[in-house]
Amino acid sequence: MAVVCRNLRAFAQKTSSLRCTPNFLRLYSQSKPAPPKLVTVDVDKAGVATVTLDRPPVNSLNTGLLEELGVAIKDLEANKTRGIILTSSSNSVFSAGLDILEMYEPKKQNLSLFWTTLQNTWLSLYRTSIPTVAAINGHAPAGGCLLALSCEYRVMVGPKFTIGLNETQLGIVAPQWFMICMKDAVGRRQAEMALTAGKMFSTQEALNIGLIDKMVSNKEEAIAEAQKFIAQFAKIPPLARRMTKESIRQEGIKYMEENAIDDLKAFMDLVVQPNIQKGLGMYLEAMKKSK
Repeated sequence: MAVVCRNLRAFAQKTSSLRCTPNFLRLYSQSKPAPPKLVTVDVDKAGVATVTLDRPPVNSLNTGLLEELGVAIKDLEANKTRGIILTSSSNSVFSAGLDILEMYEPKKQNLSLFWTTLQNTWLSLYRTSIPTVAAINGHAPAGGCLLALSCEYRVMVGPKFTIGLNETQLGIVAPQWFMICMKDAVGRRQAEMALTAGKMFSTQEALNIGLIDKMVSNKEEAIAEAQKFIAQFAKIPPLARRMTKESIRQEGIKYMEENAIDDLKAFMDLVVQPNIQKGLGMYLEAMKKSK
């Protein structure tokens, strides 16, 4: 028995010293690295947060990015941030919109999670009491345009970039809440013309119809204009501002709160249609050939 005890003590001493060696620590430090952040947040001294989409190459909106964006908005609300500037790490694309791979030949559970995450994140951005600005420093089709429309103010780098809800070009019908955002920005008539044709607007065209509020020449100017917009609310009573914003946006908020389940079902029924899947497949093939 004494021999066994001595052996156990010796083994314990050996493993204890091993835990302190660099090699042992290196083994544990080589665990799987955390995946890169898809959304980064930088809060300046004035309490204004720059929220940057960072999913190269084109910030396609997949479940992961949307989840991170939703969490970021909730965290900023909890910390009483003074403003949110939504922008992109890319020099040419704000966001290319919804990730086609989330919708092409999908598993039902994954497709449901993707769409409900989009619904929740959109509602968080659309209804937040924090002043929001989209600093659009690249192309913003479809879901990218939706994110911009969800913000209160839109500054876009021009003149070469485009923006619009172009879903009909892919054979997809933009959901009602996409349409509400477009109507809020440009009015019913302009929205109807744009949505039925799936039109992409140049920066100047977008400015002309009110789809964006200001055109600038580079990202730095866009951020500066965004900060200027947010600064004006420093002297506005926050409760009055919040209640006014929520009242004005009530149509979109109420629609999502009352119709989220039906909206999910309509999306899932539409996306799995053979002609839609064929169109998405053709689009993906075209993207592969263009690389």
